[in-house]
Amino acid sequence: MTLAIITGLIIVGIALISIRVVYVVWRTGKSQKSRGRAPRPVSTLIVLGSGGHTAEMLNLLSVLQKERFNPRFYIAAATDNMSLQKARLLETSLANETGDKEPETSQFIQIYRSREVGQSYVTSVWTTLVAMAHALWLMFRIRPEVVLCNGPGTCIPLCVIAFLFKILGIRWSSIFYVESIARVQRLSLSGLILYKLHISDQFFVQWPQLQKKYPRAHYVGCLM
Repeated sequence: MTLAIITGLIIVGIALISIRVVYVVWRTGKSQKSRGRAPRPVSTLIVLGSGGHTAEMLNLLSVLQKERFNPRFYIAAATDNMSLQKARLLETSLANETGDKEPETSQFIQIYRSREVGQSYVTSVWTTLVAMAHALWLMFRIRPEVVLCNGPGTCIPLCVIAFLFKILGIRWSSIFYVESIARVQRLSLSGLILYKLHISDQFFVQWPQLQKKYPRAHYVGCLM
């Protein structure tokens, strides 16, 4: 009898989780109506990456409504020393324009990488676990309402955790993914994961042929 009760509870639990997952996937990407109220500032997590990822992201941020996406939390890999410096310069210039104090509106955070270039797959198992634990701790601490990313591998654990937070009802974070302009014919691995798993709320591409190949994506033209 006890075994039957436990089995029944497990089945009910699985059914409830499945229903919740289906609901989250269905609701993901749906516009959230403000019901006539003025838009309020939303805490925003911005994932930076080495190379052109940071340049593209900062260029995108330069045209966003700064008061709307505030406060801003910039995250980059622990081995990426340049991206956060560039983000600080951007925030300093914005602070000079508005007269605000930069520390009150932005934070700059480093996160462990799952795997470094050239690292063996054996040792990467441990570093991946450490990186996931660190990402989970950061997401619990920040609990952003918006996540902006454009391709660096660092964004995957953060976006997956944000999606799990939706399922668990911890925080509903809207995930906006902008594929790199360098991706002309096919998506990056990060983009493919977020697209196929329906993790991102809005998925943007900068080339029309990509939008034809991935119909749920939105073509926005070249942002650089």
